[in-house]
Order: sequence, then structure tokens, then C-alpha cells
Amino acid sequence: MNPIRVMVVDDSVVVRKIVTDVLSADPGIEVVGTAVNGKVALAKLDQLKPDLITMDIEMPEMNGIEAVREIRATRNRVPIVMFSTLTERGASATLDALAAGANDYVTKPANVGSVGQSMESVREQLIPRIKVLTGRPVTPGPARAAAPVAPPRPAAPRTGPGKKPAVLVIGSSTGGPEALAKVLPQLPANLPVPVLLVQHMPPVFTRQFAQRLDRLCALRIVEASDGSPLVPGVVHLAPGDHHLVVREVGRPGAQRLQTGLNQGPPENFCRPAVDPLFRSAVAAYDGAVLAVVLTGMGADGRNGAGEVRAAGGTVIVQDQATSVVWGMPGAVSQAGFADEILPLDRIAEAITRHLAGVTPGRSGAVLAGGAR
Repeated sequence: MNPIRVMVVDDSVVVRKIVTDVLSADPGIEVVGTAVNGKVALAKLDQLKPDLITMDIEMPEMNGIEAVREIRATRNRVPIVMFSTLTERGASATLDALAAGANDYVTKPANVGSVGQSMESVREQLIPRIKVLTGRPVTPGPARAAAPVAPPRPAAPRTGPGKKPAVLVIGSSTGGPEALAKVLPQLPANLPVPVLLVQHMPPVFTRQFAQRLDRLCALRIVEASDGSPLVPGVVHLAPGDHHLVVREVGRPGAQRLQTGLNQGPPENFCRPAVDPLFRSAVAAYDGAVLAVVLTGMGADGRNGAGEVRAAGGTVIVQDQATSVVWGMPGAVSQAGFADEILPLDRIAEAITRHLAGVTPGRSGAVLAGGAR
């Protein structure tokens, strides 16, 4: 198999050298060229024909966001991974770049003590993304290992009747910001159930992402806080570095449901992770759960989807053709846990269809034995 041809675009000599050295040390990757800004990168694109581009955001003459727009305007679909800073400004710019057509992002090492630490941070974050976005196998590791892609399996036969959903839970990762920006605005403001959402993202990014989604949607979108009541029509997005779960409070027979945040161990190398959310929803709603797994790297959500289905809930996953990475939805479908495998543009309709006839609950209240 030929090495993956990568072009590194960054105005910093130090960053270009770190990224080039890290990537060149991997036998499956070849750095075919570098550029000091977006304008130079565009001029070199046809000559170098890279399989993937790493792109800084803040650069003179033409920044990374402008470069992504220009590349996509030529209908070039080369995967682009942005280099971002963990700041308000960096998060905002990264979300702009994803909206412009970038495929994913990694965060620049910040305040690390040595070049060695910087190189390790780049290696852990960047190499798995490069390999997944170019369709190569990935060795499992901290950077959200890729699930092997295999044909989807038909959903396993149900052992009992399905339950009408009382909550909607969604998980996504690589490609998720743009997928969610297409699905959530199609859902009505009077959605009869609460919504909880995990998108693999660091702190700062999740707050800005929630605000952007809120501007796009009829639904109310908030970054989740601890102890909020679960009410219909409100979407709670897991904050970076915290698992989001459904928590039961109150005396037996009159429990109320609310959001819970914790910093338990990462699952599937992620925090927030999808599996803890799905598990907690199954327990709190007695299996009356509609779960959706969108594009993403790795296999987070597979085990949780299995629990949703075993308890009588319903699982929808995004199909391979419309996923940026068919890791998470692919893992669910390969395990036989997907009731429906749909292109992105049909997922909102499927959610609405499954929620048809559901009566909105009362301020997160449930009856003994589960949601009604």
C-alpha cells in the first residue's frame, strides 16, 4: 500500500518541523510538501496531489478558513484536518472551518514542557485521524481507535415488544458538527421528548457549538449543566471533559429525571463518551429510548446501543455513504444493533416518525417503573 501523501500548512517553522518529523516517522505516511499559508497551499495543490492536508487556522495572506473555502470551491474533496488552539477564538475559528468543509481538527499542544511532549501530543491526535480519513487501518490507542469497517448486519430479532420513546439520545464524533447542523434544525420546536447529545469535543468548543446550534434550530440547545430538569424540546449537549448522564432524583414512586455530569474514567478513550449516556437513559427511562449514532471515529456508542435495543428501545445509525467516518455507526450496525441505517438527510424524518404520537412528559417527572 502506498504511503499517505500529506501536505502540512502552517506559518510557524517550529510547528511545521514538529508535524513533519512526527508524520515522517510513520512508515505509512509521507510528507510531500509544506506551505506557509493558504495561498501557497492552493498554488501547490495540483502539483503535490496530497491525500490529506493539515491546515493551521491563523496565517498571513490567506488563513486556514479561507483556504478551506477556496479548496472546496474547486470541488476538491481532499480531507483537511485543522490545527486549533484551545481558546474561545480558536474554537470559534475551528467551527467556522468545519462549516466551510474541513473534515476534522486537532488541538495544538499548549504550555507543554518540551518538544518531545508536543510531538507525542501531535502523534496521538493526528496520525489516527489521517489514517481514518484516508481509509487506512488504525492501531487501537488513545486517539479514538477506528472500528474495522465490515458489511452491516441485519438487526437482531427482538425478544420483546418495542417501547415508544420517552427520550432522544444522540452520539457523534468526526464529522458530527456538520451532521448535527443538518439534522437538528429539521426537528420541530414542539418535539415531545427531551434530547441529550454527546459530540466528542474539548471544553470551550462545546459551549460555542451549543450556541451555534441554538441559533440554527427551533429547539433550544444548551451546553449541559449538572442538575437541569429534562423537559421536552430542550437539547443538552455534553460539555467537554465531562460525561453526560440521566440522573434520577426524588423518593421512590415520584422520581424526577435531570442531567448529571461527572468526570468518571474515559470510555472508548473519550470523555464525554456516548456509552455512559445511552446506558443511563436505558436505566432511567426503562428502555423507552430512541438512540441515534451519527458519523464518528471509533466504536463509542456500540455497547450502549446494544443496551438500548435489548431493553426495547430503538436505534438509528447514519449510513456509510454519508458519514465522514463510518466508525461509530458502522460498529453499531456490524453488531446487529441498528433498527435503521439511513442517509443523513433522512434521519430527522425518522426521528419525527418514531416520536409521532408521543405525549410530552411533565417537567422531567416519571412514574415508578420508568417513563410514561
